[in-house]
Amino acid sequence: MPRLAPGDTAPDFTLPTADGGSVTLSDLRGEHVVVYFYPAAGTPGCTTQACDFRDSLASLQSHGYRVLGVSPDGVEALARFAEAESLTFPLASDPDRQVLEAWGAWGEKTLYGKTVTGVIRSTVVVDPQGVVELARYNVKATGHVAKLRRDLGID
Repeated sequence: MPRLAPGDTAPDFTLPTADGGSVTLSDLRGEHVVVYFYPAAGTPGCTTQACDFRDSLASLQSHGYRVLGVSPDGVEALARFAEAESLTFPLASDPDRQVLEAWGAWGEKTLYGKTVTGVIRSTVVVDPQGVVELARYNVKATGHVAKLRRDLGID
């Protein structure tokens, strides 16, 4: 799958969320949006990453960034995950993987030495006009949010 790069227009989407609502990217115009893609709610790496975003949320928001997590999990699994980890940012469900594919976050990756097809842990920052500002693929769950904050100039 092709990956997004800075300067690309971020593909719009509407996805159901863990809280029973939905999120539409174009409704967030005027704000910076951090869209991060993760393989599975409740797994160790995804929990670490989500909790890192949770713990950095106030700082990100104070600098004008919203956070949105996207995975192929169903909304029920996302709701359990959000409750278990006290996640206060939206978690969106993409079970048919259309958004994951459009954003380059679905494809071949190496897992435990084997090539598999699945979610490529990725983070894309979209500027207030809907243009990709930063795109990182194959990120590590641990330490990624700290690196992202450095890349964005957020202390």
